[in-house]
Amino acid sequence: MRDKGFTLIEIMLVVIIIGVLAAMAVPNITGRSEQARITAARTDIESNLTTALDLYHMDTGRYPASAQGLDALLTASTDAPAQWNGPYLKKKKLPKDPWGHSYVYVSPGAHNKDSYDLSSPGPDGVESGDDITNWENENK
Repeated sequence: MRDKGFTLIEIMLVVIIIGVLAAMAVPNITGRSEQARITAARTDIESNLTTALDLYHMDTGRYPASAQGLDALLTASTDAPAQWNGPYLKKKKLPKDPWGHSYVYVSPGAHNKDSYDLSSPGPDGVESGDDITNWENENK
């Protein structure tokens, strides 16, 4: 009478099939997580922070100076206009980009001379071609 169970060949065949499936799936999953981070940074720059900066501008008649930075959205500095009506961000702290870096804010901007430049240094954390910006990047 034959014992019921799996042979070594059957187990090896299942392990090989699982390995092949994992080899096909892992690169797709990895690429998606980086794409999700880029989308999150773009959403912060093009929507969340832009809305807060526009509300600040609507109340005060100007964007925060570079020296004030994005901190001006949370607390009124000593040189804040009397019309400051913040905080302009729901969360009581400045967001970091998905890679843990601070967003870069410059006003008036070098690229957007009438308003401000807002960017994330991207995955590598330094100014380069992979930055997410609120201006059209010539390198892309």
